[in-house]
Amino acid sequence: MSGVFYNEFSRHSGGEGLKARSTHYCPGCGHGVVHRDLAEVIQELGVQDRTIFISPVGCSVFAYYYFDVGNSQAAHGRAPAVALGHKLATPDSLVISYQGDGDLASIGLAETISIAQMGLPLTVVFINNAIYGMTGGQLAPTSLAGQKTATSPEGRTRSMGQPLKMAELIAQLDGPIYVERVALYDAKNRVKARKAIRKALQLQLEGRGYSFIEVLSECPTHLKLSPVEAEQWVKDNMEPVFPLGVKKDLSATTEPWFKGPRPSFEPEEVLGLSGAEPAAAARARTPWPAHAAKRDLSFKFAGSGGDGAQTAALLLVRAAIEQGYDATHIPAYGPESRGGTSYADVHIAADEVLNPAAPEPDVLVAFNAPSLAKFASTVAEGGTILYDSTVITSPPADMPPGRTVFAIPFTKIATDLGKPMVKNVVALGALLASTRLLPDDALIGTLAHVLKDKAAVLPLNRSAFAAGLAAVQPAAV
Repeated sequence: MSGVFYNEFSRHSGGEGLKARSTHYCPGCGHGVVHRDLAEVIQELGVQDRTIFISPVGCSVFAYYYFDVGNSQAAHGRAPAVALGHKLATPDSLVISYQGDGDLASIGLAETISIAQMGLPLTVVFINNAIYGMTGGQLAPTSLAGQKTATSPEGRTRSMGQPLKMAELIAQLDGPIYVERVALYDAKNRVKARKAIRKALQLQLEGRGYSFIEVLSECPTHLKLSPVEAEQWVKDNMEPVFPLGVKKDLSATTEPWFKGPRPSFEPEEVLGLSGAEPAAAARARTPWPAHAAKRDLSFKFAGSGGDGAQTAALLLVRAAIEQGYDATHIPAYGPESRGGTSYADVHIAADEVLNPAAPEPDVLVAFNAPSLAKFASTVAEGGTILYDSTVITSPPADMPPGRTVFAIPFTKIATDLGKPMVKNVVALGALLASTRLLPDDALIGTLAHVLKDKAAVLPLNRSAFAAGLAAVQPAAV
């Protein structure tokens, strides 16, 4: 057994007895053969300590029990995106995105094509067994015409589309430098498959570019054939549809180019790149307000397009981070251009945000009537609601009791100052006045930094913030 595999596979019976040496793959499945080849090639290349194996949902889902390398589990179809993140974070690593046909060619097709076109040195190993193997044998993007599956019991018809030829599709893109389709049905082809895998990994190590290896693989279980019969089925039925061979090879003419600098994770540099004040990294944390009921407060900013809800949320998050708190922002865009609502969930925590979503916010800031109607009832008991009374002249009759409500004319205040678009800054001033979560100068400092290249508009934003602070008067509920 290759040293790249663990000595024992702990998934079965805690790694005891014969099961400690067996995988979860069915007898005759091609995954085991490809796993063996990958492990041996990784060992030959001497890169076990810098290999990262990405396995998504599918038959390879438990690969991390077998490969003694870096492992990441990806959501269904998202392995290429996870692989890209690893490669950019650790440019000297060997990253392998290992995927099945349902995963790569169906739910993950957009990620597959987009990242292939980028052309960064990554290796994708694509197992094509013409079926959704793990989830019950349903029709896959690569299932053959006439093939009977759980979801095509009479066979794949023309109305179900034609099988996707992924190797040919990827080869047409400008990004990849090496694309080959191989098979496993006999010794000669298994040798070719191993050579293709080795070449793909070598090209990545040399920093030359993206490689895609498609492997025609047997699935005896869902074909309802013996392993030997399944091999013959692949040869007789799959190979005519998916011809073997090199589909693209620019490796001889592509010089090594990817030496991307390893990114810095130093707080000062990261904050500087993000636009925050680098000095904030070394700043002492501001004590958490003693009056705050919780050490993790959630906020929801909601409005239509152009209201500035997303910008207000980002300004609040940045100000909180610069005070030494942990803060998160999740945007959600609805049909705002048609008068609906888009919103942003924000959390600010004394120590660490554990869940960035805000389904029951402590504070709601609503810029339009649909947002107030949609989210007012979700505000936690004892929470705070602020809304723009300029445009919401009649709040919902069923506003929840037990919440502090502030009806503030954000738009009118901003218009009186000469610029309606600063209503979101007015709202931030009102928010801080009602919660006293951050010092006033925290938001002013953030505004000054964000507007450092637009100094002329800073006085207006200061005035808008001050007006919001002064406008807070609780409304009757």
